[in-house]
Amino acid sequence: MSELEHEVRGRTLWITFNRPQARNALTFGMYSKLAELCAGVPTDGSLGAVVISGAGGKAFAAGTDMTQFRAFDTAQDALDYEGRIEQVLEAVERCPLPTIAAINGACTGGGASIAAACDLRISSARIKFGFPIARTLGNCLAAANLARLAELMGAGRVRELIFTARLIDAEEAHAAGLVSEVLEDEPALMQRAEELAELVGSMAPLTLRATKEAMRRTRAATRVHDDDLIEMCYMSNDFRNGMEAFLAKRAPVWEGK
Repeated sequence: MSELEHEVRGRTLWITFNRPQARNALTFGMYSKLAELCAGVPTDGSLGAVVISGAGGKAFAAGTDMTQFRAFDTAQDALDYEGRIEQVLEAVERCPLPTIAAINGACTGGGASIAAACDLRISSARIKFGFPIARTLGNCLAAANLARLAELMGAGRVRELIFTARLIDAEEAHAAGLVSEVLEDEPALMQRAEELAELVGSMAPLTLRATKEAMRRTRAATRVHDDDLIEMCYMSNDFRNGMEAFLAKRAPVWEGK
């Protein structure tokens, strides 16, 4: 079976992260396939919406598969990685159809960024959302990614989540406007995702497309240069030590260099 599955049901494209043994940690291939699917959806009326979810009952997606970072040798490797991630997030944002993240369980790191790039987010009561990188890896989010999150949750909340490395639960996610609905369990979540996809898929497609693109352009107009910040984090001893500590399931020791 594929690590990223997709199928059309009715007028909805269902995309499923399918590495349950790794809590759906994202490989570069999964990122690329997601971007390809979002960019390639038809606009002829045959489809009305896209739903993204995770298999296995424990996670939407638990971020990037850390083993892939072991190949990083140069600053360009780090810049290319963050550039690739932003291309994927932009592909999700630019998808001409409404995108719905149906979140059950862990939704962290790259998985949380993908959910934030969707138009709508609904969750089960078991959601755990956040970016624990200040506790685990010592890397950083690109400025465009931070801006997207700040638009969604507010800059203060984003800063607090990253500084404390905590994960927010369903009640807080709903109160913060991160998710629009909280369902009792995964079956109820997926049923509601289907209903919501049918609803938004019945709306005027050009209205939705124009709204998505106008909001994306508004945020994109304020982008800043952040290559130096990415290089500082990814090329540090802290990041290398944090990555190995994470993979060895031990606590990292931060040195600030």
